[in-house]
Amino acid sequence: MSEAEYSYERLAEDIWVCTSENHRFGTDAFLLTDFTKYKKKDIVCELGTGCGIIPMIMSRVDPPQMIYAVDIQENAIEQLNLGIKKSRAANIIPVCADLKVLWDSAPLGNCTLVVCNPPYKAADAGIQSGIMSQKIARHEIMCGIDDVCLAASRLLRFGGRLCMCNRPERLPDVITAMKNNDIEPKRLRFVSNNPSQAPWLFLIEGKKGSKPFMNIEKQLYMQGENGYSDEVKRIYRID
Repeated sequence: MSEAEYSYERLAEDIWVCTSENHRFGTDAFLLTDFTKYKKKDIVCELGTGCGIIPMIMSRVDPPQMIYAVDIQENAIEQLNLGIKKSRAANIIPVCADLKVLWDSAPLGNCTLVVCNPPYKAADAGIQSGIMSQKIARHEIMCGIDDVCLAASRLLRFGGRLCMCNRPERLPDVITAMKNNDIEPKRLRFVSNNPSQAPWLFLIEGKKGSKPFMNIEKQLYMQGENGYSDEVKRIYRID
C-alpha cells in the first residue's frame, strides 16, 4: 500500500496506531486489553495482532517488559512497524508468522500472558468481505479457536494466562478448546450495551495448568445515563 492509504490515530501523546482499509480496530480491542490486567513484568504474545492496536494500547501506561505481536499477513506487520516508528514503543517485537507453526525463536514456555482477538465466525458462516485481510480477520480461514489455544499453550509458562474475546454463541467452543490444551477457564465477563440488551461479547481468561474454578464477573455495560458508562470512559481514557 502507498503511504497515502494509511492513517494514524493517536492513543496517547506519543503513541500512534497505523490503520488502513485492510487492518483497523474496534471497541473489543480496548475492552480485551483492559480485561487482561497486564503488568509491567509480563512477557506478552498477541496472536493475530492486525494493525497492532492491543500492543499500542498496552504501551500507553506501564507497558509490559516485552510484547511479541504476531500476524500471518505481511501488510499487517508493515502497518505495525509504521505505528512503532511514529511512537514511543520500544518494547514491541513484530513477528510475521503463522500461529499454527509459530516461528523459530518463539519464546516457547516463557510467556506470562497470551492475548487474542480471534476471528469470530466459522469459515463458511455469514457474509464474507471482498477484502481478503478483512475476511481473514473475521472468519476462521487461516486459523480456528483450537489453533489459537494450542499456540497459547505452547507459548505459556505454567500458570501463564490466555485472554480472549468472542461472540457469546462461541463460548462453548472457546471453553472446550482451552480445556483441550491444558488451559483452565478462570474468569468470564459478558459485555452488553445496557441492562435491557443481551450480551454481544464475552471476555475470558484461562490459566495454563490450573485447577477448575471459574469466576463470573459482573457484566460490563457500554452505555450509561449520558453516553458511555463510567467504566467505558475509564477504559477509553475519556475525561
